[in-house]
Amino acid sequence: MTRPPLKIALLGCGVVGTEVVRLLREQADDLTARVGVPLELAGIAVRRLDKRREGVPAELLTTDAMDLVTGDVDIVVEVIGGLEPARGLLLAAMKTGKSVVTANKALLAEDGATLFGAAREYGTDIYYEASVAGAIPLLRPLRESLVGDHVQRVMGIVNGTTNYILDQMDSSGAGFSEALGEAQALGYAEADPTADIEGFDAAAKAAILAQLAFHTRVTAAGVHREGIADVTAADIASAKAMNCVVKLLAICERVPSEGHRGGRGVSVRVHPVMIPRTHPLASVREAYNAVFVEAESAGSLMFYGAGAGGAPTASAVLGDIVAVARNRVNGTRGPAESTYADLPVLPMADTITRYHVALDVADRSGVLARVADAFAENDVSIQAVRQEGHGREAQLVIVTHRAPDGALSATIEGLRELEIVREVASVMRVEGDE
Repeated sequence: MTRPPLKIALLGCGVVGTEVVRLLREQADDLTARVGVPLELAGIAVRRLDKRREGVPAELLTTDAMDLVTGDVDIVVEVIGGLEPARGLLLAAMKTGKSVVTANKALLAEDGATLFGAAREYGTDIYYEASVAGAIPLLRPLRESLVGDHVQRVMGIVNGTTNYILDQMDSSGAGFSEALGEAQALGYAEADPTADIEGFDAAAKAAILAQLAFHTRVTAAGVHREGIADVTAADIASAKAMNCVVKLLAICERVPSEGHRGGRGVSVRVHPVMIPRTHPLASVREAYNAVFVEAESAGSLMFYGAGAGGAPTASAVLGDIVAVARNRVNGTRGPAESTYADLPVLPMADTITRYHVALDVADRSGVLARVADAFAENDVSIQAVRQEGHGREAQLVIVTHRAPDGALSATIEGLRELEIVREVASVMRVEGDE
């Protein structure tokens, strides 16, 4: 007996949605073989019916998204982004027994608990591989392949726009504004690039990665976030002098935490860092993404590829569609949300890190000793010092050993109060081996 097709509702038909439609139609026979039943695109919810959409059947379009997701469909795929109406539509879909596939990183990072709670309450699936790093298969390994291991750290480049900008600043000597303009001209950056360059996009992805890696609920509000708008040509030059490169990294790690249950906590942060050019992440160029996962038994794993774009993101969406479709055919469900560890998410001040500090100082005797005292007062040890004279002024470049970020920040504030310090020209964290 031939089983009826599984019906799919698609929310959104922009760059990603159009590619999802194309792949569903072009690969229909293969998808049927992989799932065991045909997949039928039953409707596509859009804002405007009169917009031209190449390769999208006009008869499938509707502006009534709620009617579509609560109607006669089995799987709801959401690629519209934002908090609302996406949240209400997905909750309505799950309440009526639909499986859900979403690429909505902002919603998952802001209110994933509500979505996962609905999936648990109504016995449905929610899959979201496309929400982080586009086509790179990253979330499923964390959610399934490494579930028997203890992940210690996840660190990587998860925003292609910022990586392109920093790569151009490093390789061609372009300034920030010039590199941003190039990124916009190539379509890597939006007309309003705030979400990318201020780190909001990467912070949402970091929250999702940390929750999966550490079985602990993490929201975007728990992620320390700094963007790249203040990265200067001088920062890039200082990095080169240390044989380093500047990257915007998402860093999620288990850390010691005195006074907390089990003596452990979770640090989740997004900010520019200097990393050695010998580090594999340093060689990630242009708009590509790459993520390192360090696990207790598996060791170090690296995931690399296209982190955005219509076709790569649609590939991840299709993978999730196949997964939830197979579950429906077999009468099973995928992994539920796992937050059993419930580790505390620590403030940035408690995070152990290193600083690269450039100071413009008076060029006279005793200056280095007074600067060293400022570090010692906060129990921050200096690893290396480089001094360059410029007439009556000099620049000191100092790299610290690892210390709590709060102590490092207090040191910087103390330096700003010294009359011998004309300016704290640059402060940037350093990752990689000391």
